[in-house]
Amino acid sequence: MTPRIALVMKSLANEFFVTMAEGARTHQAANAGAYTLVVNGIKNESDLAQQVALVEQMMAQGVDAIVIAPADSRALVPVLSKALGQKIVVVNIDNKLDEATLQQSGIDIPFVGPDNRAGAHAVGASLAKHLQRGDRVAILEGIPTAFNAQQRRLGFEDAMREAGVEVAAVQSAHWEQAEANTVSAAMLREHPGLKAILASNDNMALGAAAAVRQAGRTGQVKVVGFDNIAAVHQLLEEGRILATADQHADRLAVYGIEYALRILRGEAKPEDMQTPVDLISVPPR
Repeated sequence: MTPRIALVMKSLANEFFVTMAEGARTHQAANAGAYTLVVNGIKNESDLAQQVALVEQMMAQGVDAIVIAPADSRALVPVLSKALGQKIVVVNIDNKLDEATLQQSGIDIPFVGPDNRAGAHAVGASLAKHLQRGDRVAILEGIPTAFNAQQRRLGFEDAMREAGVEVAAVQSAHWEQAEANTVSAAMLREHPGLKAILASNDNMALGAAAAVRQAGRTGQVKVVGFDNIAAVHQLLEEGRILATADQHADRLAVYGIEYALRILRGEAKPEDMQTPVDLISVPPR
């Protein structure tokens, strides 16, 4: 029997996950005899209940493997533990599940994905070339309980500390563009001396860049992001966003699917696997 693999993602309103789904479908079409694919996603980044329900649906359908980008690093562990109990192979991609929660549940789920802290550090170090010591910046973080959000914030903070730049504010915009626009506008009013906004994904970078433009401060307040979605490419060319990190959305699910297939075939034992993340930046002018 051809194995059935379920890909369970975060918000399909985010271009990053649309690209991830397209990459997975392309891979399955090229390997049609090797496996069948069921693709699922939630409507917004914070709809944890819907993502739990999707996993339960996939379990009820009797899939052989679940490849998941969890919306929350802790909340998805109990349902994934149930899936393992049904002898379903589970591979974690994109956002790492919380290690302590996994240990408390007595389970081990391999993580296939990039080093988010290193990627964010590279973006922050690139931004620092456009700043001076003592400058003040703000960070837009993702969902605070998501491991990748925590790691990207830490990477940004590492780079700013090394550059002698002060992080004046940190606020979550929950990965969402509209919320990032509102939060950034408030930050710009509250901290009139801000020199940059570091956004933990490109959706939020788009919202921040729009807020900077609306405040009439284009060129004065730098913006960086993370994900290298197509929607930021024009802004990179214009210099309205200075850097982002490419974690290869089109390949990320594929890495997880290929690993799940290897586990199903008995060719690999579940363990973490690091995937590439590359800096995309605009040189200082």
